[in-house]
Amino acid sequence: MTTIPTPSSLPQGFIPVMITPFLENGAVDYKGLKQLTEFYLEAGAAGLFANCLSSEMFELSEQERLDVTKTVVDQVAGRVPVVATGTFGGAIPKQADFVKRIYLTGVQAVIVISGLLADEQESDEVFLANAQELIALTENIPLGFYECPVPYKRLINSDVLSELLKSGRVVYHKDTCLDAEEVARRLEVAREYNFGLYDAYMVNAVSSLRAGAAGLSCIQGNIYPELVVWICKNYNEPGKEYDIARVQQFFVDTMDVVHAAYPINAKYGLAKRGFPISAYTRRDVGVFTETLKDGMDEVMSQLDSLYEDLGIISLFKNYEVVK
Repeated sequence: MTTIPTPSSLPQGFIPVMITPFLENGAVDYKGLKQLTEFYLEAGAAGLFANCLSSEMFELSEQERLDVTKTVVDQVAGRVPVVATGTFGGAIPKQADFVKRIYLTGVQAVIVISGLLADEQESDEVFLANAQELIALTENIPLGFYECPVPYKRLINSDVLSELLKSGRVVYHKDTCLDAEEVARRLEVAREYNFGLYDAYMVNAVSSLRAGAAGLSCIQGNIYPELVVWICKNYNEPGKEYDIARVQQFFVDTMDVVHAAYPINAKYGLAKRGFPISAYTRRDVGVFTETLKDGMDEVMSQLDSLYEDLGIISLFKNYEVVK
């Protein structure tokens, strides 16, 4: 029987929600996934979130979810922690079973989708009871929660989070509440635990980091991971107030563009930077119109100026070295 170590917190910094490269015939591009893993690592990612919504996890088969996660874990080879989603609906025992299967790929923690533990009209009490049942059925596996917008976004308020943390098993939370005051309340109840809150809402990036968030776990990092790493390292650096404010404003100003037709736009942005990736996506995210393309082109132009001014080295290179 495999011995599961006592859960420990994940590192501070940027944990990308990874996209999945596909071939033009719609198959998962596993070579491209290895290359993308290296790209995140070279950008300075502190960990990786594989098999998530950005990965088009609901459009992957069960075996693909396992294979994608295992590919990332093997490519990382212990350099940083990897987490991955392990719940996809159904009865709680069924969800617990897949949590165990995804954990065997070698991830450090398995992520639970909050909107799959209770129906939208059901109370927090029902959600908490189901979450505690899942925790009880998954041995000592480290867990995280993600307030994913699909199938609906169920927020885990600070009172509910406080109860979940008592298990000693919850080490990660991908926060999408969009509320700086609520983030602060969640961080307060988590102070005594091996736990990290990673905010997905880049409008609040600096405020969340200054309140004690462990890091950021945002879709913007699929377009410009180096900049997200920069803010995680410099958000409170004396003498850099102007640069910090400028970067934070860039996140605010580009919010609508980076969410439009995502992740097609992210794949377009990576390709524009020189990364070998197809824009193919299995998810129906709308049409990546010429207007949206122009918007992404403008974002990339602004990004070049920011990188130059901040001294950030952009990772333009040939990624064909990955075998």
